[in-house]
Amino acid sequence: MSRRNTKSQQEVLDILKQSGLALNHEMIQEQMSLNTDRATIYRILNRFSQDGIVHKVVGDDGKQYFAFCSNCTKDGHQHNHFHFRCIECQNVICIKNELRVQLPEGYEPINFNGVISGYCSKCCKQRNGV
Repeated sequence: MSRRNTKSQQEVLDILKQSGLALNHEMIQEQMSLNTDRATIYRILNRFSQDGIVHKVVGDDGKQYFAFCSNCTKDGHQHNHFHFRCIECQNVICIKNELRVQLPEGYEPINFNGVISGYCSKCCKQRNGV
């Protein structure tokens, strides 16, 4: 069954595509031109996650971030990567290098993600006066 595409859904999707970052609902709501409430944004983001349009990341700050799946197809998601959250500017980026985790024999990984926090290169330069 196909889902109806609303103006709010399209705007959320456009914001995620254009940002190139993983965003939480507050970041998205700040950028929206439509008057869309918090619950609606959460429903849109969770539906996008279920449909494989975005992937969800729980940050080290406990917030949920959503990133547009630019490398994913309907046949498979490429989520086996870490994310980096800058504690200064709050940007969350996907670290594109795929990581391989050595698990004990008999274990079969399906998906993993992790968050590394610190200072992004832009904030490091500002902190160091460069």
